[in-house]
Amino acid sequence: MSRANSRDPRHQFGQASELLAERFLQAKGYRILARNLRTSLGELDLVAEDRGVLVFVEVKARATEAFGGAVLAVDRKKQAKLVRLASQYLTQRHLSDRSCRFDVVVVQGHPSSLGRIEHLQNAFDADERGMS
Repeated sequence: MSRANSRDPRHQFGQASELLAERFLQAKGYRILARNLRTSLGELDLVAEDRGVLVFVEVKARATEAFGGAVLAVDRKKQAKLVRLASQYLTQRHLSDRSCRFDVVVVQGHPSSLGRIEHLQNAFDADERGMS
């Protein structure tokens, strides 16, 4: 089954984790601007605003802690892709002058049983990945 298939348990797990991450961020005062924003380059899980800063949020769902937490969840290749997606988002909306950052939220355990959430603000620096 493809990821787009809503009956796929992995897709359902990912969707539930993204919803949990969204609610977690809203409780912290973030304003959600976009969810699952798809473009020709890929998908941004969440775009939010935190005290005037645009935040591009990558959500990772982990059934167990076997593969590490937020620090290990998004490798350099994924970071570079997120930077390209963010750059496209900013350019298309004429927001290139806005301050922005990249956060990672990892939901560990099943979201329906209130899995543990790890939130890493400013998880990586976009300038190091080619965005100026």
